[in-house]
Formats: sequence, structure tokens, C-alpha cells
Amino acid sequence: MTDSPLTIAGQSYSSRLIIGTGKYKTYAENAAALEASGAEIVTVAVRRVNLSDPSKERLTDHIDPKKTTFLPNTAGCFTADEALRTLRLAREAGDWKLVKLEVLADQKTLYPDMEETLSAAKILVAEGFEVMVYCSDDPVYAKKLEDAGCVAIMPLGSLIGSGLGIQNPVNIRLIVEQTKVPVIVDAGVGAASDAAIAMELGVDGVLMNTAIAEAKDPVRMARAMKHAVIAGRECYLAGRMPKKKYADPSSPLGGLI
Repeated sequence: MTDSPLTIAGQSYSSRLIIGTGKYKTYAENAAALEASGAEIVTVAVRRVNLSDPSKERLTDHIDPKKTTFLPNTAGCFTADEALRTLRLAREAGDWKLVKLEVLADQKTLYPDMEETLSAAKILVAEGFEVMVYCSDDPVYAKKLEDAGCVAIMPLGSLIGSGLGIQNPVNIRLIVEQTKVPVIVDAGVGAASDAAIAMELGVDGVLMNTAIAEAKDPVRMARAMKHAVIAGRECYLAGRMPKKKYADPSSPLGGLI
């Protein structure tokens, strides 16, 4: 009945759910959703979230970085150079070493540019960053990113903010089977069932933002996602029954009266 914790770059977490800090109506709502979710890591878009200007409301006024792991990310970056500059600034501003890298290909799909992503990942690792990397659900690139030294591989479930769920479970499963560092589904989750499906594939965690932030009741949705991730993980560890072509009676047919 026991399970090992989620461990990323040597740090262990009891929750396998990671949430974002974008699109919420207020920082207070974001903080309430975080508490309901049980998450211990939040992603922070360095280019969009106020972390340092004391004249304006700051995320850190509501979420304590000493109690919750802040994961700076490169949301909105479309080249390796932009991503590198953003994370170097984040390290200067907050002494962050654990980061989330994403380099996007275009504004319409927000699909990852894998060539630029791999290039940036190699440089960041060489500079001492611990890189969690958003990527396509391509097992070949996932392996290249792991070999480059990334501490977590984060394949998309579907397009960012789409809520379409897990579109390619076969490739996600292939990535899980070949990868020795944590695999975390990132992007595309819309409902609790999507989170459970991701976890049932054997991934180590799920990252989401829009599914919670744009729900009619973000706090209740955060709580739903917490339970979905737990249920999906338990299902995976339990080992589901095999699928069969025909019915199989629940009670034995022998010895009937």
C-alpha cells in the first residue's frame, strides 16, 4: 500500500500534481486553489508574473516561496536565446536553479519547437540549471532530452490550454517505459478524468494551469484534480485487469445449485 514520493533533482514531494500561476482572477484565488490542490510546486512565468515590484501586488504576497517550490518557466519564449536570457535573469532575481524550459514554435498552436528546446536544454544543463523540459510526445526527442541531462521530461497531453485531454496515450506510455527521470504530463488536461488517465499510463505527475484557473469554481476543480491524480496513481500501481473480447462472469459457474 506504500508508494515512493515524487523526486525531482533530489527533492521529494508528496503530491504528484503541479499547478500554474496564470489566468487566475486574483493572486488570492490562485493561493486558495493551491491549498485545495495539495500541490507543492507552482510554475511561474518569469516574463508575466510580478515577483519583485513592491509597489504592486506580488505573487509572493500570497504564496510563500519558502513553503512552496517556485518553478520559473519560459512561457512566451519562441527561441532558445529568449529562453536562456529569461532563466538567467530568474537565477539572478531569485537564485532559482530548478527551472522549467519551454520553447514554443508558433503563437497558434504553442507547440514546442524541439530543435530549439534541445539546444537550450544542453546549454542550461552545462550552466548548472536543473531543467524540467516541456516537449512533444515524441519518444525520440524525449530520449535526447534525458541524455542531455534534463531532470524531468514533460510531454504534452495535447495543446496548451486546449483541454483536449491525452491525445496520444501510446507515445506517453513509450516515453514512460524508456525514461529513468520523472515523466510529467504537461498541457492539455481539461477534466479530472484526463488527469486520472495520464496517471494510469504510469507517468510520475501531471502539470496543469488552465483546467483549474478557467474552471467556474477553480478551488473546487483544484480539489477534484488532487483526487484524480491520487486515483490514477493508485490504479496504475494496482495493475488493471486485462481487457477481454467477451464477457467473463464475476461469480464462478461451477458448483451451481
